[in-house]
Amino acid sequence: MTSPPPPFGSAGEHHLQQQLGTADRAARFYDQQVRSCLTPAMRGFIARQAMVFLATADSHGECDASFRAGPPGFVHVIDEQTLAYPEFHGNGVLASAGNITENPHLGMLFVDFTHHHVGLHVNGVAHVHRDRELRHIHPGLPADIAPGRSPDIWVRLTVEEAYIHCSKFIPHLEPAHRPTRHDASRPKDPDYFTQPDPHSAATGRGTW
Repeated sequence: MTSPPPPFGSAGEHHLQQQLGTADRAARFYDQQVRSCLTPAMRGFIARQAMVFLATADSHGECDASFRAGPPGFVHVIDEQTLAYPEFHGNGVLASAGNITENPHLGMLFVDFTHHHVGLHVNGVAHVHRDRELRHIHPGLPADIAPGRSPDIWVRLTVEEAYIHCSKFIPHLEPAHRPTRHDASRPKDPDYFTQPDPHSAATGRGTW
């Protein structure tokens, strides 16, 4: 009789755990740290965060890592199973949201670099909604996430697993004055990378 598959983790990670002899240690981590929904402490942590890192992939498995920031709580906790974050006007590429329309799996990593030096992984299935559509589904959605900025769309995540990111190697960062676009020491965004990408015509991502 075969044993049931572990409740968390991919087949690939379980295979490597067996090969490298870490299966027992990993099993303790799954049992003690991984949750299928957001605990009250996790929900409170997310509500205090002003940034999040995103991991998406398209239908071919081509990956993209991205970053979102806003006022603390801009990633809105709807309930223990659901998060939503706004997509504001940017460069118009919509790489992450576009990937989600092809492949709804989304990984989110919240990291506190200044106080508790801990991170939180939240993985699940995401869907893209127009602002009016999501407000119809969730009337309690905040109306003024970022003053002066209105989201075009929202990404709503149904949580499948959430777990801690070890604080051991998270660096400590001190909040500092943010340079403005008028500061002479700060080049404009396009000036950071001025060489054209010879493949830009094929990929569409080589120019700003």
